[in-house]
Amino acid sequence: MPSERQRHIRNFCIVAHIDHGKSTLADRMIELTGVLTAREMQDQVLDNMDIERERGITIKAQAVRMAYIAADGQTYTLNLIDTPGHVDFNYEVSRTLAACDGAVLVVDAAQGIEAQTLANVYLAIDANLEVLPVINKIDLPSAQPDVVMKEIEDVIGLDASYAPLISAKNNINIGDVMEKIIHYLPCPQGDETAPLRALIFDSKYDSYKGVVVHVNVREGSVRNGDRILVMNTGKYFTVSELGYFLPGDFLPCSELLAGDVGYIVASIKNVRDSAVGDTITLVDRPAQTALPGYKKVHQMVYCGFYPTDGNKYPDLRDALEKLQLNDAALSFEPETSAALG
Repeated sequence: MPSERQRHIRNFCIVAHIDHGKSTLADRMIELTGVLTAREMQDQVLDNMDIERERGITIKAQAVRMAYIAADGQTYTLNLIDTPGHVDFNYEVSRTLAACDGAVLVVDAAQGIEAQTLANVYLAIDANLEVLPVINKIDLPSAQPDVVMKEIEDVIGLDASYAPLISAKNNINIGDVMEKIIHYLPCPQGDETAPLRALIFDSKYDSYKGVVVHVNVREGSVRNGDRILVMNTGKYFTVSELGYFLPGDFLPCSELLAGDVGYIVASIKNVRDSAVGDTITLVDRPAQTALPGYKKVHQMVYCGFYPTDGNKYPDLRDALEKLQLNDAALSFEPETSAALG
């Protein structure tokens, strides 16, 4: 049974085909919940890589925590993870789904269901997530929300009768999406008193803090100063900081409980010691079994490259290791050549 605290948490992601309006809807939700002021707000606020902003696409999944006061007067904590739509970043989506309990499926009212709509919704259904359809861009002259609703029911088999009709760009009906998320998507179910089991769904390297691991706490709790064990690598660390996500920033706190999505800093120096898909538990009270990780990803593109200056080889290797840290789809091995070194 979920606790009273967990009943007021929703962990969900937004999935859709390319350009159906995922990041714009995420922007409107952040605006509505007051996470950022109008002055701090910018388009695609969660897309903080230069290439994402330049091309108007999402490549890396990003998490953000929002507080929403619902129509029933209760305050709910919403942990949103924005995902990419392009097929090339499909693995990024599957990783995100493992850290969620529900998914918001955004469908363009003019374009209808497209290839990645199906691919991503089937990933969500395979991950046993509750899916809430949302029909976006109803302000377009060519919008056909009724036709798209029927398409969702016929092609995917989801009930679209309660799907909110919205325009994320023009801020139409966003409050209805928030209410439906609270009403239809499930809350986390983990036992707060059980031994800690936290799934690493992403991580990044910070030159000051070391490796910052992004976790979904499934069971138990973790506090500052706790000694943690990364189950598959068998490495021990002491937690020095933990907290929640804000757009492009962190909000430190004293503990993370079952159902929370947040980050852990534990002076992890080596990027190999905290693989994505691994489980974190406590040294003093370890969990018996690790959480199921991610299925092995198949490589699609192969290439060989080398630095023009042989002395830069260690820098290249370190950079690749840091990239591999939060992209398990990348694998590399050194090779030597008589001509190139």
